[in-house]
Amino acid sequence: MADSATGPDVPVVEMRAITKHFPGVLANDAVCLEVRKGEVLALLGENGAGKTTLMNILSGLYQPDSGGILIHGQPTEFRSPRDAIEAGIGVVHQHFRLVDVFTVAENIALASAEAGFQLELPAVERKLAQLAERYGWQINPRARIWQLCVGEQQRVEILKALYRGAEVLVLDEPTAVLTPQEAQELARTLRELKVAGRSIIYISHKLKEVLDVADRITVLRSGRNVATLQKDQTNERELTSLMVGREVPAASGHGHGVRGRVVLEIEGLRVWNDLAAECKVPAVDGFDLRVHAGEILGLAGVSGNGQRELTEAIAGLRRAEVGHVRLSGQDITNRDPSKISAAGLSLIPEDRMGTGLVPTLGVYDNAILKSYRRPPIGRWGLINLAQVHKYAQQLVRDFAIHVTRLDEPIWKLSGGNLQRLLLAREISARPKALVAVHPTRGLDVQATAEVHCLLLELRATGAAILLVSEDLDEILALSDTIAVIHAGRVFGQVSRDEAQIEELGMMMGGSHPAEVNF
Repeated sequence: MADSATGPDVPVVEMRAITKHFPGVLANDAVCLEVRKGEVLALLGENGAGKTTLMNILSGLYQPDSGGILIHGQPTEFRSPRDAIEAGIGVVHQHFRLVDVFTVAENIALASAEAGFQLELPAVERKLAQLAERYGWQINPRARIWQLCVGEQQRVEILKALYRGAEVLVLDEPTAVLTPQEAQELARTLRELKVAGRSIIYISHKLKEVLDVADRITVLRSGRNVATLQKDQTNERELTSLMVGREVPAASGHGHGVRGRVVLEIEGLRVWNDLAAECKVPAVDGFDLRVHAGEILGLAGVSGNGQRELTEAIAGLRRAEVGHVRLSGQDITNRDPSKISAAGLSLIPEDRMGTGLVPTLGVYDNAILKSYRRPPIGRWGLINLAQVHKYAQQLVRDFAIHVTRLDEPIWKLSGGNLQRLLLAREISARPKALVAVHPTRGLDVQATAEVHCLLLELRATGAAILLVSEDLDEILALSDTIAVIHAGRVFGQVSRDEAQIEELGMMMGGSHPAEVNF
């Protein structure tokens, strides 16, 4: 390694020729990355490009096989996350690591190195108030986490890292659970942090967002550096090509579908949350919605407003206490999930590796999870293995699922291939209606485009599609009609042609439709 250097032009963090192997996989291949003081460096790449491994090395979770890390020009070894924290590296995860029933100050005290048998909360509250004042943020140290909106909770996570002395913040998909207004507030927060001399590594699949907030952009592909560019020297098309190695065509046919009869009807639905019986409150209450044949209805909303409970009740995975779910006029409320599936409803669940697929089984078994009782796969309680193999091979071929062996556990597949397998199984059933929950969450640009194409092709067959997503760009790109869910009920509905992203964001945040000029 070259001799270290110090001075104002020395990067805060420099990762030199980082290489990391896992069994059968070269995750990082001599990757270099540098972060300067007071800048936002965006880190882009497809799923499997090596971003997560690289950040796990920077945060002390993994150690590189070769290469090194310099902090302010000084060679450093991280043997644990604590080493990285002490060196000034802070990570803000996509899914917040906060205790809901604790206060802001309690959460930060628990995470600090000063925490002992007795928490000195007054001292924590004073230091926290000083930090918040320095950045112009309004944070009540005594507020409980459950009382805060998602954007405020994210700010607590950032404050937690700053409280521990972080000079470099790693933000992983930071706007995935934010409304557009909260995302704009985050962008302002990043500008304030830059002025204060903090450095940010910003990981996101949203290219518009990256070009808005980043100063420089580093692209990884197949574990290697591809390019590092100034944001004003590139654009979305070039970044996409750099990530995947070729042009990625946009999904065609984003125009409106041919709208037919009502296929999926939800009327007056009430569904309880997961709390104990004596504490139960409705997660969904008085929910009404209709989805027509040949229509994609996008259901937008901030996470935690009843989306999971709603989709589980539609598919028979959770009991509805009041109301009805009808499929082509047939009441399917609270029926057995297998009977609902046989009636023509398919589900792409939020949890693809828990609810949708069985990670320890192969493609063969996962492909027939919903059809093994029906001919030609199953007959008289017996499974026709020849038909299973034929069916699975056809799905792999028709939906371009990249897999080494069809009997290998599917946990070895990439996120994009897992989602293609799930979509292949559900779409091949030729459903009357499809409920797709976050179908592209965590997927890269190419995999997202492929999933969008599959949904549009299904719409063209006359299926009714309920698309549940927190990504407004996705909702606006695919939907014919957009509804907003807030506090467990439909807060407003509008055609895509009339939709304004700012106004949708207001509704997602709870502003009454009467306050929005639709």
